[in-house]
Amino acid sequence: MDFKETQPIYMQIADWACEQILLDKWQSDDRAPSVRELGALLEVNPNTVVRSYDFLQTKEILVNKRGVGFFVAPNAADKIREFQKERFFEEELPVVFKTMRLLNIEINEIVRRF
Repeated sequence: MDFKETQPIYMQIADWACEQILLDKWQSDDRAPSVRELGALLEVNPNTVVRSYDFLQTKEILVNKRGVGFFVAPNAADKIREFQKERFFEEELPVVFKTMRLLNIEINEIVRRF
């Protein structure tokens, strides 16, 4: 995984985990890779993975079963879409609209091209 400097690593790992769920690579009630497994796979400190998993747990995307590990929560994909949609509207879309305004790009031009 190539990490970007513009976002904390734990958030990039959380986004990657969400992508795995949205792509059905991790399904509801599946066990997520252990903290050590994912740390080794992504070549990061296990504490960083713990931080990612804790974040996903607060968003009700992962569930921690003590002594067993983290599991994909029921309706995790819906929670991800809800969370990421809100983040898109709050963080990314304002930048797009600002750029459109500065470059005099009309919405119909965007629709026509995409």
